[in-house]
Amino acid sequence: MTASARMHPADVARTAAVGLRTRRMRALLSALGISIGVAAMVAVLGLSASSQAGLLAEIDKLGTNLLTVTPGQTLSGKDAKLPREAPGMIARIGPVDSVESTGKTSASVYRSPYIPSVNTNALTVSAASLGLPAALRMTVAQGRYLNAATADQPVVVLGWTAAARLGIAKIHPGARLWVGGQWFYVAGILGKASLVQEINESVLVGYGAAEKYLHFDGHPTKIYIRAQTEQVKDVQQVLAATAYPEHADEVVVSQPSAALEARAVAQSALNGLFLGLGAVALLVGGIGVANTMVISVLERRSEIGLRRSLGATRGNIRLQFLSEAVLLAAMGGIAGVALGVAVTAAYALLKGWATVVPPIAWGGGLGAAVLIGAVAGLLPALRAARMQPTEALRTV
Repeated sequence: MTASARMHPADVARTAAVGLRTRRMRALLSALGISIGVAAMVAVLGLSASSQAGLLAEIDKLGTNLLTVTPGQTLSGKDAKLPREAPGMIARIGPVDSVESTGKTSASVYRSPYIPSVNTNALTVSAASLGLPAALRMTVAQGRYLNAATADQPVVVLGWTAAARLGIAKIHPGARLWVGGQWFYVAGILGKASLVQEINESVLVGYGAAEKYLHFDGHPTKIYIRAQTEQVKDVQQVLAATAYPEHADEVVVSQPSAALEARAVAQSALNGLFLGLGAVALLVGGIGVANTMVISVLERRSEIGLRRSLGATRGNIRLQFLSEAVLLAAMGGIAGVALGVAVTAAYALLKGWATVVPPIAWGGGLGAAVLIGAVAGLLPALRAARMQPTEALRTV
């Protein structure tokens, strides 16, 4: 190709745009497939990144230094029991900052004594220590938490989910619940907990009240420990033996924040499936672009013949149709990126997450669209370039 036959990039873009402008509906439908595929890929990666950012922010807020101790099973397969002294013994560990506990009772809770006993709403009535909200970094949404005066009285505090299931949206003076066959006054409602879902579904009473009114045996069923962050692993190794020296093998020690981190990893593992679906949509869009370009070559034989007669080379024709396919795919890719970012932002806003769209999401989506367009337009462009001027004009 001679220097005079070369086309300026601006002329290439203008020539490619002419073909799309004259067939707008067909170009729009072809670009739509590309847009859907790119939008799906951007949204999947963006939502995953935003969700993980939300989880990590939640972990940072609640802390990774929370450990829990629960009873396991005995050698005979029965449920084990933690000693009543376990919280006090754990508190003696040097790097431990706070120790709080709950103890599950056999009582059920109802709005009134006339509700059938089977309608328990899957709620648990548990004894709770007085420093529990502070240790778990929970807030009291309404009313007050238990104190030294109410811990021995028929008074309850509701978890977030428990209040919703019992239909209590606001604490009214004199509000009562039927707990364990007698009336308990409602003192407050806790804010929603992320690391300790069991608290959300619990109705909490003081240890003294649980033993006095609900026949509680005083054995804790879950102990919450806040340790110094740099010493968490060391504390975790000695917790079982400290909580129950005689039967350390019957004690289960866990770290709630690890569950959130595992959830983030599991969520990332599902990304491959959704990205695969987005890639299929992108491939279908590429086939649509190829089909559009093949039909465009057949319909524009007169244009091809006229341009060749006026001096356009095979390379000029090939570049024209290839750039047209790339431009069509790029337009679809840009629209798909915008749609994917909008979906990510809307969902993240709804969930209260920070909107995070990694560069690989929009950059990779746009790059994939351009690549698909180049591949889809290559064969039609070569076919158009092989046409002889006389043949193209004669067959019109």
